[in-house]
Amino acid sequence: MTGARRVVVKVGSSSLTTASGGLDADRVDALVDVLAKVRDGGEREVVLVSSGAIAAGLAPLGLVRRPKDLARQQAAASVGQGLLVARYTASFARYGVRVGQVLLTADDTSRRAHYRNAFSTLDKLLEMGAVPVVNENDTVATDEIRFGDNDRLAALVAHLVHADLLVLLSDVDGLYDGPPGTPGASRIAEVTGPGDLAGVTIGSAGKAGVGTGGMVTKVEAANIATAAGVPVVLTSASRAADALAGRDTGTYFHRTGRRSADRLLWLAHASTPQGALTLDDGAVRAVVERRTSLLPAGISAVEGEFSAGDPVELRDLRGTPVARGLVNFDAKEIPQLLGRSTRDLARELGPAYEREVVHRDDLVILVPRLTP
Repeated sequence: MTGARRVVVKVGSSSLTTASGGLDADRVDALVDVLAKVRDGGEREVVLVSSGAIAAGLAPLGLVRRPKDLARQQAAASVGQGLLVARYTASFARYGVRVGQVLLTADDTSRRAHYRNAFSTLDKLLEMGAVPVVNENDTVATDEIRFGDNDRLAALVAHLVHADLLVLLSDVDGLYDGPPGTPGASRIAEVTGPGDLAGVTIGSAGKAGVGTGGMVTKVEAANIATAAGVPVVLTSASRAADALAGRDTGTYFHRTGRRSADRLLWLAHASTPQGALTLDDGAVRAVVERRTSLLPAGISAVEGEFSAGDPVELRDLRGTPVARGLVNFDAKEIPQLLGRSTRDLARELGPAYEREVVHRDDLVILVPRLTP
């Protein structure tokens, strides 16, 4: 951890605000003190993924709790985002450091041109000595294009900027094998892979009610990052200095994979399927176990309206999602292809139909999601 040159730090709403809404200036300053020290001398670069915009806008708008409807969430974010960035700007200014605001939606990581632009902006900010402050663009994001929580956003940003380390800060000092604070519960110091968490009950969002995540989203974010070659530390905001100094704190998730192609990471974790293909058992084994392309012969049903190039979900006969991929045909073309060989299709419909429905290079296997 101490050798990590480029670090992404994510902090949750509950670590920055009061339960009733409004920023806690002391908490913000304490975090900035740590981050400014980490990057002192320019040896390390820091990207800050910060929640808190909606929570910061609650009190100014007279809201006593986080609203459930999207329109009022967007209104709170509109007010709170300005307050949040202003607070960070003033706090980092104590160290002569500038900040740059970067607001993203899931669309920005799923569309290739947007993805490249986001990387260029973040990379240039770091090159110029600024600290990018990243948040989901809650003021315009709809349910269809939202990340859902900033933990997942942080994991995708860590991959986007080629980070050496992701630090997830919360109000809990690590992952426990039971509810923290209960008799017998102990901190899990290291996780070498998903198998280490078999049988561990993972909690959902906390009682404060100002955030959207919880330990489930943090562990899922850690799985995304580590599978892409980025190690993760999960700890409390109060122990951020220890985590960034490499001291024993929180839970350390070892990398489980190597950096993957950008488009495959967003395909798995940031894309919105436009339809679904149901696979027979043989096709499921071929795609999941042998990692082959999906051919028409293995498809038994098609759902949704999509065009060639759109992401679609691949399901087994029980309806369980097993993979996601970029489809090579429009939805209206596929019914005539079901269960047929590419050779027969080419003979009847032409050479354009002698190809995969989803090529293996445009396909990712889905890992079952955690449930609290």
